[in-house]
Amino acid sequence: MSIYIIAEGGSVHDGSFGNAKNLCTVAKKCGADAIKFQIHIADYETLENAPNPIHFKEEKRYDYFKRTSFTLRQWQDLKKHCKKLKIDFFVSVFSEESLKITKKLNLKYIKIPSGELTNFPLLKKISKMNHKIILSTGMSNFKEIDDAIKILNKKKIIIMQCTSLYPTQNNQVGLNIISHLKKKYKSHQIGFSDHTNSLAAAVGAVTLGASFLEKHITFSKDMYGSDAKYSFEPRDFKLYCTEIRNISEIIQSPVDKNNLKKLRETKKIYEKFIVTKKKILKNQKFTSENITTKKTGKGISANYFYKIINKRSNSNIKANSILKWGQIL
Repeated sequence: MSIYIIAEGGSVHDGSFGNAKNLCTVAKKCGADAIKFQIHIADYETLENAPNPIHFKEEKRYDYFKRTSFTLRQWQDLKKHCKKLKIDFFVSVFSEESLKITKKLNLKYIKIPSGELTNFPLLKKISKMNHKIILSTGMSNFKEIDDAIKILNKKKIIIMQCTSLYPTQNNQVGLNIISHLKKKYKSHQIGFSDHTNSLAAAVGAVTLGASFLEKHITFSKDMYGSDAKYSFEPRDFKLYCTEIRNISEIIQSPVDKNNLKKLRETKKIYEKFIVTKKKILKNQKFTSENITTKKTGKGISANYFYKIINKRSNSNIKANSILKWGQIL
């Protein structure tokens, strides 16, 4: 199972195109397969007096989206930059107007964020496009997910388990839902959008079968904005990618307990073999009084100890000698 890691750039760039380009470079260096941004067009997405999320109160959302948005030309340049870096580039859409930009970008994936899963007019438009779809389910129940999938009418959708709380606490992650999603939506791939502050949830998600992972990335948690505080800085994001690759390799490398050829030499070093405690005379019985087990590196394995007890010696054997099959009648 190959794991596809998405660096969620969100709005960490804070409206700076240079920041956005550098964030793509950092994501590539850290080991991500893709970087994703968000296309916000304030006038088509929100009223000026719409409430802010709990985790971001510093600036009105309308003003924030207005100030940090990019032009089509900037999005196109960002896509070209990612192509040079050899990292996939795609976006989340939050309105039909942002979808128009996405169409012109001709991207591999399109992300439907958690808040848009019940936006049926937007889903209807997306259903007519050729993009692969990543569907986040952070605020939705199974009925709403069913309805969204039906409207999207796509053979393949990547369904992301997600909890839209920032940060997500351990008891809110819901990794159990990944198993439910895999059983319920067998024809679709399942992923995990990670809003926790650690590696544990992602490792658990991969173990349970998630093949897509998404994690917010930032230059620094001290940056201004709605995303930075709950994102991973480059050092942590690189570790995140490394450990996800490691757990993926582990899962894809099953070990046969009945075929441990690579452990043969180690087995000889660590396990015990049968050794004489004292001198044994010819025709004398082997007993727990005259044989024992020790590390020797060779000889008769200790698991034959009780099969040898009460058998007889066919020769005189010195004390503290490695017992051999040829010495047993």
